[in-house]
Amino acid sequence: MKVAFIGLGVMGYPMAGHLKQAGMDVCVYNRSADKAQRWVEQYGGSLAATPAAAATGCDAVLSCVGNDDDVRQVLLGEAGALAVMQSGSLLVDHTTASATLARELSAAAAAQGIGFLDAPVSGGQAGAENGALTVMVGGEEVHYGIAKVVFDAYSKFSKLLGPAGSGQLAKMVNQICIAGVVQGLAEGLNFAKNAGLDGEALIETISKGAAGSWQMENRYETMMADEYDFGFAVDWMRKDLGIAISEAQNNGSQLPVAQLVDSFYAQIQDMGGGRWDTSSLLARYTRK
Repeated sequence: MKVAFIGLGVMGYPMAGHLKQAGMDVCVYNRSADKAQRWVEQYGGSLAATPAAAATGCDAVLSCVGNDDDVRQVLLGEAGALAVMQSGSLLVDHTTASATLARELSAAAAAQGIGFLDAPVSGGQAGAENGALTVMVGGEEVHYGIAKVVFDAYSKFSKLLGPAGSGQLAKMVNQICIAGVVQGLAEGLNFAKNAGLDGEALIETISKGAAGSWQMENRYETMMADEYDFGFAVDWMRKDLGIAISEAQNNGSQLPVAQLVDSFYAQIQDMGGGRWDTSSLLARYTRK
């Protein structure tokens, strides 16, 4: 299978690596060419100077970039991948973007006889590096069946959730849920400190019950150590929550907790923590 991977950020870089290690013929494109060169030196494969050059002759093209505008540039732009893709091939966007964009891409791809899936992922940098991501997919069953062998290279679970846009809508739900959990953990740890509790002993105990979560298991130690220079950045979480809040206005949903936590993340940005991990919500209490 010949595959192009567009976007070698903290997620895309290892995801593309897993595809090469799975035996696929992978060509990469990244706006910073030196990073693409570094990827080729590490994994093999090839690199291209434009998204279109990377996509030429490929069975599948995958993108994982920053936001809606970035996706449009690499897929629909003057040197975008879609312009050169052949009928019968498959376009997969792993970017966390809007459902509106997913539907736009689906229509553009269909007009050229190309399959499309919106397929945002969850699991963070560690999940990408360990090949243990969760993939939320929107599109048609026939295209998902083709893509699953690709997803299996870097995910522990993937599921088709409905027509184009459904993957992005599911990712919005994912981020809404995470925001509330992280804020709750930050408040709980701050309360525990002020109450004089032993944080290690506390988490060992409550993590075994209903309060347990991925965030608690994977972030409590670094939160208590006031360390946030890793993981999923606050800047990206605010981007994701902004998409969810905008979609909520379209479908009549109320997101009071998500909106409140988004405002807390804005405070973290004001503290200079835009690139800190999302668990840095605790810093609002500890770094006054």
